[in-house]
Amino acid sequence: MAKNKFNQNWVHDHINDPYVKLAQKEGYRARAVYKLKEIDEAEHLVRPGQIIVDLGATPGSWSQYVRNKLAGKEGGGIQGEIFALDLLLMEPIADVQFIQGDFREENVLSQLESRLLGRKVDLVLSDMAPNLSGNSTVDAARVEYIIELAVSFASDHLKPTGSLLVKCFHGPSYNTIVDLFKDTFKVVSNKKPKASKDKSSEIFLLGRGLKNVD
Repeated sequence: MAKNKFNQNWVHDHINDPYVKLAQKEGYRARAVYKLKEIDEAEHLVRPGQIIVDLGATPGSWSQYVRNKLAGKEGGGIQGEIFALDLLLMEPIADVQFIQGDFREENVLSQLESRLLGRKVDLVLSDMAPNLSGNSTVDAARVEYIIELAVSFASDHLKPTGSLLVKCFHGPSYNTIVDLFKDTFKVVSNKKPKASKDKSSEIFLLGRGLKNVD
């Protein structure tokens, strides 16, 4: 009974969520787009001409937003390149190059690297989150692991001036993750956009400029 009540409340909140309504109106696949939009408007992360990688991209609202920001090339198309990766299939988005698979796996990574042609990336985005179990210790470890992977990927593929934006959660591993960012990036900040629900422990970490560059 309690579970049904919870489901009913969630459906009610979702239907009446202003960001859900706005996403539907503006043609975005998820309300999460407005988290990226708010952060980007403050930090000017997405600019024409960039190479951008979207990790854990499905259903694709972040890639949609980035694509719209890079649009405007004469004769159509975009100024820059967008690569989206996810284990799950994503419906195609114009001008977004999608690779299905786990970016930790060599064959998936090699697909991306063959398209990059030795070029470094301007911006890595990650809205990835693990399946949460409800056990705070286990969940903290899963969150930390996913972010470590994103940081490792960014360290290998970003330009020295590049940036990484990841979804994180306040919890037992938060300080460890912040320390990892501070070890990796010159400038580190956290962001809690308005579209991120008040009761959620979700927070976004932004790292700008790699510290250890050969």
